[in-house]
Amino acid sequence: MKNEVFLDDDYRPAEDEPFMNERQTEYFRRKLVDWKAELMTDSRDTISGMKDQTRNIPDVADRASEETDRALELRTRDRARKLVAKIDAALRRIDEGEYGYCEMTGEPISLKRLDARPIATMSLEAQERHERREKVHRDD
Repeated sequence: MKNEVFLDDDYRPAEDEPFMNERQTEYFRRKLVDWKAELMTDSRDTISGMKDQTRNIPDVADRASEETDRALELRTRDRARKLVAKIDAALRRIDEGEYGYCEMTGEPISLKRLDARPIATMSLEAQERHERREKVHRDD
């Protein structure tokens, strides 16, 4: 049976406590679970909204406008789907005890970065190096 970690609503991970202690781990788990739930709710709302909007629009311009809106919404949902996969991967890293550590260097990712982007897999420095390398290869 897992230990329950009590977090008050105003808890924020701090640099002066042990990195990825139980409270920090639970804080990020909740943050990820809440984010995923929000994305899933938005997705269900979009799907039901699209089902309701299916209708025959005689005006070509109106129909084109609706199709453009629908395509944009589908792209947004696709991004959300990919984000849910990244959230699931972050939750797996928490379960495996690997969350919060850079996949390139093994060093801790800053709490500030994780709070802003809880799905981060690299430290800011490693991410910047990765993006520079990617840009160099893209320019070839």
